[in-house]
Amino acid sequence: MNIRAVSAIYRAEMARTFRTPLQSILSPVLSTSLYFVVFGSAIGSHIPEIGGIAYGAFIVPGLMMLTLLTQSLSNASLGIYMPRFTGTIFEVLSAPISGMEAVAAYVGAAITKSVMLCLIILATSRFFVPIAIAHPLWMITILLLSAFTFSLLGFIIGLWAESWERLELVPLLIVTPLTFLGGSFYSISMLPLFWQKVSMFNPVVYLISLLRWSFFGTAEVGILASLATIAGFLALGLLTVAWIFRTGYKLKP
Repeated sequence: MNIRAVSAIYRAEMARTFRTPLQSILSPVLSTSLYFVVFGSAIGSHIPEIGGIAYGAFIVPGLMMLTLLTQSLSNASLGIYMPRFTGTIFEVLSAPISGMEAVAAYVGAAITKSVMLCLIILATSRFFVPIAIAHPLWMITILLLSAFTFSLLGFIIGLWAESWERLELVPLLIVTPLTFLGGSFYSISMLPLFWQKVSMFNPVVYLISLLRWSFFGTAEVGILASLATIAGFLALGLLTVAWIFRTGYKLKP
């Protein structure tokens, strides 16, 4: 592996984040605070507990997963779309670096950014609610696997998009609604039976349930089913990216 080339792309992507600290760091802190004010205080006063867990603590994993998915998608898609938009993608393609090494650099930077934001949100949430993590190593593993999966999806979207409108299409119209409908701020068991069954077709349900299990030791969906969902989407993303670089789809003029 060409470590120097991968490191150069990775550092360039990370530098782009730290050039805008207000947007990259302060924004998620403020958003987290607002979520706790609105959901934790207003709604939490009517729903004190869910499954024996204080409502304010219950929404922390959902809020982290919401941020992780949206940030992984946006960071990875923007990271590869900007070189295509400016024409510098051909510098990457002509450099002595393989397609998978380029993916490792762009996706690795997106994973770092999104996981970093999740940890910032977790630290911010401790100012509002006391929260303990039952399985901290599993929490980190789940965050990394989820970020890897959706960063790959974001990378694919960045290659597929022909305009800024297309770049925002999937995150805004598909992923964000699925995340809100995936039990981020409520328990799936609170829904009518029909909608509980419909929710099982939402892959985000499995991700949030798995992350919530790492915090509280309880899950609404089977652990193996959740892990299989992540593994399936991760394998699909890797196969798609491999096909893109093998065929040159959206890369060659």
